[in-house]
Amino acid sequence: MAQGEENYTEVSAFLIVGFPGLQLEHFHTVAWFLFILYVTTVVGNLVLVVMFALEHSLQKPMYIIMVSLVLSDVGFTTVALPKLIARYWWNDASIGFYTCHFQRHMIHYFGSLNSLIMLTMAMDRYLAVCFPLRYPMLMTAPTMTILTVFSWLVAHVFPGVTSINFTQISFCGSNEIIQAFCDTLSLTALACGDKRYLSGASYATAMFILLVPLGFVIFSYFCIIISLLFLFQNDLTVICCPPQGRRKTLSTCATQGCIISIYYIPRFFVYSAPHIPNMQMTSDSRIATTFFYSFFPPLINPFVYCLRTKEIKAIWSRWVQSILPFVSRKDDSSLITLSF
Repeated sequence: MAQGEENYTEVSAFLIVGFPGLQLEHFHTVAWFLFILYVTTVVGNLVLVVMFALEHSLQKPMYIIMVSLVLSDVGFTTVALPKLIARYWWNDASIGFYTCHFQRHMIHYFGSLNSLIMLTMAMDRYLAVCFPLRYPMLMTAPTMTILTVFSWLVAHVFPGVTSINFTQISFCGSNEIIQAFCDTLSLTALACGDKRYLSGASYATAMFILLVPLGFVIFSYFCIIISLLFLFQNDLTVICCPPQGRRKTLSTCATQGCIISIYYIPRFFVYSAPHIPNMQMTSDSRIATTFFYSFFPPLINPFVYCLRTKEIKAIWSRWVQSILPFVSRKDDSSLITLSF
């Protein structure tokens, strides 16, 4: 839009297209799949929140950051999935102009927050493995709480920059969003006038929030592996890190590394495709990739980060054992009632 031209817009609502190639007869099947995905993700993550709230033994730095990740995943899924479910269940594709902008902001907010949380988790593991004697003093529950609150506040800065830029542009053409939800790439494509500044600023912000935490994550994992190899070669594993502890640490790092790869690598290609020559993605492949890295990690994070720890497995086993006798007594009373 030329300088001095009055800001205007002819779009009052947007339409979430979702998967362009999906036939109408498959809408209900996809809606049920998305509904089950949403319920499973929310319930699985909220169980861990309840467990953390009720069990004081879990209120440690490692679990504080895990609960932060869990809440972020629930928030992201709740912002993104219900509208997509409505789109395929009731064929309701319309989303209000300001609702779409709010969804876009929150989508990128939770994405930025997850990136900062992964950075904090990597720092926690780095201190625990590389500085085991100083770790209890360096990483206390209050310290982790401060870092977590800081991450939740700072994460608003990065999508906020793009939100400010979006107030300066107009939408006067198509209102169809070729994506599963409102995001910066899709809305930028619908903007009028010269979009190079908006596109460049959004890309620079996305790369900063992705690559800076990823750089520290890679550095911390490299230091952890070097530290474990040094202990092993100098026969210090028995004293500082027993073989089973070393194997557990390497297994945890490998599993978390896979999740981190799912989170960062596809995002990099999706965000970079419009800016790198000869790197084009079709609409279906871009949406499928976005769907994969957006909703698969929240589904499996409770199992990867939490249910593999001995403390949580022990608490879960104790809860199940306490519930089973109650269910058994209830069944016995039903049988007695039926016998009369």
